[in-house]
Parts: sequence; C-alpha cells; structure tokens
Amino acid sequence: MITNGFTYFATLVFLAAILVGAQKLTKAKFFEYVPPVVLLYLICMLGCTFRLWDAAETKAAYSALRNPILYAMIFVMLLRCDIRQILKLGPKMLLGFFTASVTIAIAFTATYAVMNPLLGEGAWRGLGALCGSWMGGSGNLVAVADALQATELQLAGASIVDSIDYSIWVMFLLWAINLAPGFNKWVKANTKTLDEVSSRLDAEFAAANEKKIDFPSLLFLLGLSLIMSAICTNLGTVIRGMAPAALQVFDVATYRIVLISIIGLLLAMTPVGKIAGSTELSNVMLYMVIGLIASRASFMELLEGGMAWWIVAGFVILAIHGILMVLAAKLFKLDMFTCGVASLANIGGTASAPILAASYSGSLVSVGVLMALMGYVIGTFGGIGVGYLMSIFG
Repeated sequence: MITNGFTYFATLVFLAAILVGAQKLTKAKFFEYVPPVVLLYLICMLGCTFRLWDAAETKAAYSALRNPILYAMIFVMLLRCDIRQILKLGPKMLLGFFTASVTIAIAFTATYAVMNPLLGEGAWRGLGALCGSWMGGSGNLVAVADALQATELQLAGASIVDSIDYSIWVMFLLWAINLAPGFNKWVKANTKTLDEVSSRLDAEFAAANEKKIDFPSLLFLLGLSLIMSAICTNLGTVIRGMAPAALQVFDVATYRIVLISIIGLLLAMTPVGKIAGSTELSNVMLYMVIGLIASRASFMELLEGGMAWWIVAGFVILAIHGILMVLAAKLFKLDMFTCGVASLANIGGTASAPILAASYSGSLVSVGVLMALMGYVIGTFGGIGVGYLMSIFG
C-alpha cells in the first residue's frame, strides 16, 4: 500500500502517461470508444477500491495539489477560446450552438425535477458537473464539480454517465448523417451560408496552426497558469467575504473558478492567447486532476449509491435534448449538420465535434473545432447555473 504523498501522485501521473502512450503507439480502435481519460478514471477508481494507496496518509498531497492544478488547467484551457474568432461562425451556427446549450439546460432541470428522489441526496451537485461537461468538456466537468462542492462519489457517477451515455449519443449522431438530405428538406434549411463560412475558416485555421511549441512558451504558460491559480485562490476568498449577503449562497470555490475563467477569457484576446502549447499543457493538467479525483472514489461506494439511476437519467436528458433540437430545427430552419455538431460540441467537446463535422465533409472540421471551443467558454458558467437551478427541486 502506498503511503507517501509524492509516490501516490507520481503513480497517478505515470498511469496517465502509460494510457496516452498506449493510444499513440498502438493506434487501436478501442481508444476511440474508451479514451485514455476514461480508462484513467476507471483504473484509479479500482486503485481506490482495492486500497493501493492509503486514503488517510495521502490526503494531504491530494488536498494540496487538486485545486491549484485545477484552477491552472481552467486558465490555460480558456486561453484557446478567443471569442472574436468564435463569433466568425456567423449567426446561424451560433444560433444552433446556443439552442443546443439551452435545450441541454432544460433537459437537465426537467429530468432532475422528476427523478431527484431516485438519484440520492444532493445529486444536483454531481449532475451540475455533468451539465458542465455536456455544455463544454471534461475540464468544465471538474471545474463545476469543485464550484458546486460535489463529492468524489457524485463526480464518479457523473463521469460514468458522461462515458456511457455520451458514447451512445455519438454513435446515434454518426448514424443520423444518412438522414441529413431528408431532414434538411423537411425543415427547409439552406446550407449555402454553411459552405461560405467553412471555406473562410479553413484558410484562417491553416495559418493559425503553423506555430510550433517551444520550451520558453511552455515554461511561460506553466508559470503564468500557476501564479494565476495562486492569485485567484486568495482573491476569490477576499471577494466572497466582501460580497453582499444575497451572494453568500455561492461557495468560495465558485468565486475562484468564475474569476480565473474571466481572466483566462480576457487574456485569450491578447498575444498571450496566441502562444503555442496551451492545448497540450491543459491536457496534461486535466489528466492530473482526473487521476487525483478518481483516486478518492471507490466502486463499492458507487454501487451502494444507486448510480444505475444516474445512467437512466442521462438517457432521459439526451432524449429531451434531442426532441427539443428537432423542434428548434423546424422553427429556425437549421440543417442537420448545424444541429448535430452543435449538440456534440456541447456534449462531446473538441474530442468528437470535429470528427462528426469531418464525417459530413473534410472542409467543415474547423467549424466543429470552433463550436467545441465555444463549449469551453460557456460550460463552466452554464453548469454552475443549471446546478443551482436544479437545487431548487431538492
């Protein structure tokens, strides 16, 4: 049994390295269905279940590392999200994206209002984290979980639903591509604007991706993210203490995460946002945080907590979201591509939205990427908001 804090953390990071390395070396199809980040979560949960590390002895290391790395990850992740670039998607696709976000929020709230007795006490915290993921990505999931003070067990349940239900949704959207011509005709959608936007974005993406990662860039991003994490940790506490009584309902973690998110979004519009390496560094930090969180969740507690209902709730949420998206497509004359990629940009993020976009046409990949980045922007704020909205129902 591991009792040393550094050995515990080193083991988690090494596991992440092995899984990511295995994906790159083998290029196995298996990783397309079960990505390394999901495997890391499951393996670390197994480690906790079989007590490969002493929870009490390693608690100090967990507490010291989890939040600082999480806040740094959020900051670096948002440096990619230049809102000015995202707005170039045009009104039609932005309408599709926000329609997907709003219908997801409605679906979460309605499902929780009906099913909350089956999901356990305080389940809105974990479902709020899942909503953050289904509006953005895995980074938003852990950010919202921290802001809403979700337990490791609730976060584990949210992560499992995120893996199982999301995978089925991706397969459904890929299958639905064959229905696009008939669907577009039914809603009377015009795809001319989509073609114009995609051709313009392709040229801009080609120019932007020429920058190479170098040592000074990585070190600067690492140092900046860590100092911002430290500043926002302390400043968030001060701001909450000065907040009016009506705003004291929000935990100090919410103030910290909102603060560092705003700073990241603002700096994304400066030369700092153009520094190469932010994607890679944020992914490294994400794997560290996922490993730490999963290492405190046991499968035995998960089974005892009735998490099977969470999986059912996830499918209900997706069903409501899908039905509302079809109705919105008919109302706003949105084509199948816009609806599908907008949905997956929210629910799947940068890992899957570009893949779905490419399945329609290789020239549409950049549209999928920008939509997914938009999800990173709103995921944290949306997840926190929907979480507190769900809390009204118990």
